Amino acid sequence: MKKIISTTNAPAAIGPYSQAVKVNGTLYISGQIPLVPATGKLAEGDIAAQTHQVFANIKAILAEAGYTLGDVVKTTVFMADMNDFAAMNEVYGSYFTENCPARSAVAVKTLPKGALLEIETVAVRSEEM
Repeated sequence: MKKIISTTNAPAAIGPYSQAVKVNGTLYISGQIPLVPATGKLAEGDIAAQTHQVFANIKAILAEAGYTLGDVVKTTVFMADMNDFAAMNEVYGSYFTENCPARSAVAVKTLPKGALLEIETVAVRSEEM
């Protein structure tokens, strides 16, 4: 059975999708762009600032579902410009310091609202692995 996860501490969905869905102990978080939940606007700044905002959103959704970054097993990073990879990767690495999840990173033509990146996340509770 699936359970829809939603929190006001992360941006509301801007389309016909859920912030996250939990099925059999696995949490699937929809791609998060760097929207500030309180304003609904993109976080100001460069790729580093936007990456920090994306992680704030991901952490809020994880927390609402009872998960942590330590439960993340896979991420997919979509970037508007692969030249931003090193700066994004430095911030990303500050959130995953050991037992890092699997990851894909790809460049795309454009992202919603002109975001510089979007990160999709899958987490599994450690005791349910």
